[in-house]
Amino acid sequence: MAAAYEAWGPRPDHVPARVAVEFNHLYRVYVDGGDLDAVVSGRLKHHAMSRGELPAVGDWVVARKRPEEDRASIVHVLPRRSRFSRKVAGSVTDEQVVAANADVVFLVMALDGDFSPRRLERYLLLARESGASPVVLLTKPDLSADLPAQVAEVVGVTNELPVHVLNPRSGEGADALRGYLARGRTCALLGSSGVGKSTIVNRLVGADVRRTRAVREEDSKGRHTTTHRELVPLPAGGLLLDTPGMRELQLWAAGDAVEQAFEDVDRYAGDCHFSDCRHRDEPRCAVKAAVAEGLLSAERLESYRALQDELAHLARQQDERAMLEQKRRGRIGAKAFRQTLRAKGR
Repeated sequence: MAAAYEAWGPRPDHVPARVAVEFNHLYRVYVDGGDLDAVVSGRLKHHAMSRGELPAVGDWVVARKRPEEDRASIVHVLPRRSRFSRKVAGSVTDEQVVAANADVVFLVMALDGDFSPRRLERYLLLARESGASPVVLLTKPDLSADLPAQVAEVVGVTNELPVHVLNPRSGEGADALRGYLARGRTCALLGSSGVGKSTIVNRLVGADVRRTRAVREEDSKGRHTTTHRELVPLPAGGLLLDTPGMRELQLWAAGDAVEQAFEDVDRYAGDCHFSDCRHRDEPRCAVKAAVAEGLLSAERLESYRALQDELAHLARQQDERAMLEQKRRGRIGAKAFRQTLRAKGR
């Protein structure tokens, strides 16, 4: 961070800062000696080509202090080491950075009605693409109908990634998390509402710093108790990035993460007759053969196909958005050029 900050060339009134809280376009940033309220500068907003280029919790930024107002303006976002991103909810094609510069991403899933290996596949896909190390946390083991079977199903999806079972309320299994939270490290908590993220934060902090609520018994759905993203300092010196529950997790980018998240599918794909086999209607498909022989589950292949379709659709949307943005910037440039010519009396 220090090298990136110096390379940017800050002025005397600039300070390095880390975004600690984001709430309705208002920020709180950690600076040397304390924290400050902050807003994004107009110049940064103007030059940002997407929402993903604006500050997110966990970002290292350059802030211009305003001593007379006891606040700061965020003027630049320093390069990110990692970014967990999703497509913004709804029909808009844009990126939302959920957590920036996390070393570890804790993917939290409860073993009650929230249990969904298919949804976990989506989290794993984005977590692998983020650049952070994914770790799966399974909560509420006391509500599991068949704990060994559920854990085995998760391990089948995660391959060799770490999987921990814990009961946040009793503290059982929580000690396994402390090894990830050494001084100077940042871990992000991601998952649905009601899976126990706030209780995990309270357990690791050693105090009730986050509100908690019970979930509905009939469908295991929780209500949002965390309403904004926040970096929470831990006694051992690490930072826990707490996030609101995500009802919707649309993909934003995947790259090579699909092959990593579906190593079992990819393992058989190498034996397909066609190198570009989509594992659908093509003949001599080794992946479909593996399903027929019971070596690969049909649900796993169907999930792989659905994610590939979604990524292809997203790529088309992103291309269309890029073209529209290019045209918009071209119009702005042409307008500025005409204004310059008029100012010179030509």
